Amino acid sequence: MPVRPLHDRVLVKRAAEEAEQMSIAGIIIPDTAKEKPQRGKVIAVGDGKKDDNGKRIAMDVKTDDEVLFGKYSGTEVKIDNEEYLIMHETDILGVITSADEGGKKKK
Repeated sequence: MPVRPLHDRVLVKRAAEEAEQMSIAGIIIPDTAKEKPQRGKVIAVGDGKKDDNGKRIAMDVKTDDEVLFGKYSGTEVKIDNEEYLIMHETDILGVITSADEGGKKKK
C-alpha cells in the first residue's frame, strides 16, 4: 500500500455493498439512494498521536481489524482506482470480534 496514515489516522476499506437492494414493499432502491456500509477493514494505521509530554499514545486498532464507524466519518480518497476512507481513530465506534475471540475471558 503506497499510503501510510499519519499520527492517529487510519486507512479503511469500506465493506462491499450488496448488489441489489429491495424495500419491504418490493421497490428496488437505486444505487444513488442507497446508504454506504458503515463497516470496513483496517488497511493501515498511523503511529499514534503524541501526548503533552511528547510520548506516543499507542493505537487501539491494528491492520486487518474489522471496524464499525459513523455514517459521516472520514474522508473518501481514491488510490489506484480503489476507494478508501481516512479517518481519525476516534471516528471508529468499535472493532468487530469473532464469537471465539469475544467470548473468552483473558487470564
